[in-house]
Amino acid sequence: MTEPALTALGLSLKVALWATGIDLVLGMGVAYLLARARFPGRELLDALLTLPMVMPPTVLGYYLLVVIGRNGPLGRWLHDSFGINLIFTWQAAVIAAAIVAFPLVLKGARAAFETVDVQLEQAARVLGVSEIGVFLRVTLPLAWRGILAGTLLAFARSMGEFGATLMVAGSIPGRTQTLSIAVYEAVQAGQDDTANLLVLITSATCVLVLVLASRLAPGRSVSA
Repeated sequence: MTEPALTALGLSLKVALWATGIDLVLGMGVAYLLARARFPGRELLDALLTLPMVMPPTVLGYYLLVVIGRNGPLGRWLHDSFGINLIFTWQAAVIAAAIVAFPLVLKGARAAFETVDVQLEQAARVLGVSEIGVFLRVTLPLAWRGILAGTLLAFARSMGEFGATLMVAGSIPGRTQTLSIAVYEAVQAGQDDTANLLVLITSATCVLVLVLASRLAPGRSVSA
């Protein structure tokens, strides 16, 4: 494997791991809220958080530029307060990947939480278990397979993110050039051997993740 391919693979893994970790923490919290709480606008909130799944990545990338760019509200505040510039950094790639993949964790976790029998949670509360204890000792053990399946799908989506990442992080070899962007650049440059290798790596990773996710999906037996 060539050095550029290894660099792109390493960067893609770093971006995907960070993005998936962020999505897992935030996605579980929001999914639990949507699965258990009843409040006005609940389904509207769910729809808004699911938008990245259907929105064109370049449009999402444009929105991100508006928000975290040097002239954006968040980007200007970060630059003026801390001297931080997110655009054209690997951190920007993480933000883009996390937003694009977030609905996969959200949907998987919400579906998993909704399959948990609330009577089991109520029984734990009657026995004096705290809310955090109910979540950690009852809800999470019963929902973990669905959450993990959604998390694996989010990881695969983060690995393959292209449009939004290109908009906010660009294509800087060794700094922001992920596998999917490296494939695009290799094809544009006529480097077919490099493109074939990168496509093979990406495809093998995604197939492996999809197989694992299908084995962990709710309602499926691991021995099936």
